[in-house]
Amino acid sequence: MLKLTTKEITALSKTGTGIGIKRITVNQHLPAPLRAQHILLAKDKITSTTDGFHSVFTFDAEHVPATDNSNNIFHIPTFLDYLAEGDVVRFDVARRTLRTIYRLKANQNSLLVTERCNNFCLMCSQPPRDIDDSYLVKELLEAVPLMDRRTVEIGITGGEPTLLGDSLLELLWSLKNFLPETAVHMLSNGRRFADPAFAKAVSEVEHPDLMIGIPIYSDISNIHDYVVQADGAFDETIKGILNLKTLGVKVEVRVVIHKQTFERLPQLARFLARNLLFVDHVALMGLEMTGFTRTNIDELWIEPGDYQSQLVEAVETLARNRMRVSVYNHQLCLLDKRIWKYNVKSISDWKNEFMPECGPCTKKDDCGGFFSSAHFKYSSRIKPFQSTGAETKL
Repeated sequence: MLKLTTKEITALSKTGTGIGIKRITVNQHLPAPLRAQHILLAKDKITSTTDGFHSVFTFDAEHVPATDNSNNIFHIPTFLDYLAEGDVVRFDVARRTLRTIYRLKANQNSLLVTERCNNFCLMCSQPPRDIDDSYLVKELLEAVPLMDRRTVEIGITGGEPTLLGDSLLELLWSLKNFLPETAVHMLSNGRRFADPAFAKAVSEVEHPDLMIGIPIYSDISNIHDYVVQADGAFDETIKGILNLKTLGVKVEVRVVIHKQTFERLPQLARFLARNLLFVDHVALMGLEMTGFTRTNIDELWIEPGDYQSQLVEAVETLARNRMRVSVYNHQLCLLDKRIWKYNVKSISDWKNEFMPECGPCTKKDDCGGFFSSAHFKYSSRIKPFQSTGAETKL
């Protein structure tokens, strides 16, 4: 698991104050007019002046010549060796805290826009906090222009992003203008889109590749409302999806599978096929063992092997109705072979791991792996695939 935040930074020179949203560069010879927007990452000995850079990071103090009188030179811990040209970070000079916002080489980049939410989901991986965190979007508006235009996809997550109102619209406009070829995937509970005016405002951004991932946890409203801990949420969510699709916005339905949702997966699939056939994707997802999931583990945990019949029926129902369906966050050895082709490696690389039992497995490249948080609890039925001549067997 990559560590994206740290306070383990040591000053090697006189330092200033302030918070910088900056791009990482390893180019010591970057032209002077560009340096203020960059932090120089000195992986080798510095051979030229560092004047003009916002800051200088080094893993080895000996890389900085004793004659270098520049300010803001810092020694950073070796676990940050993933930092590379084109990454974007938030650096608080005075507090010496660093947070990586964007990694050019990451398989996924997600932007946390708020920790506030109007749901209180039993398995929420980012428990909501009722705080003023409007600074997050302001900083992201600084970060977006620094991101590489070749970025394939950017995620927006929370909390509930739609609670930001106009600030969310501003962020979507920024992503459209600065990263016009980058897909945007936003996670939302969908309830705010029940307001036709807000749904219309999002559609009027006319982002060329925006998809909004919205959860539906059951075909029965009170089960969905119980999972999200909000009365009336099901009706608002369905209205929100209908409003978005009426306006041509792409929608993904997301279903987290656990003890409260697995039994009615087949019925939910039939509900989607009858009533929301026009959604763009359905993702059937395993639990992430963090946040409220740990608190509510007894209400949520079920062995993945124990819901395979329901999962297979749901997948086959959706596929038979020509709906695009994927299975996320699951281990291949636990999935019924009939749905292997729907399995996707969906976990972000910075928190994707394999457990000790997986050591000899020959199918890691095809497996979804685990969230790092799965060390808390995972299936006791993990069984690695092993090669025996021409065949690979469990």
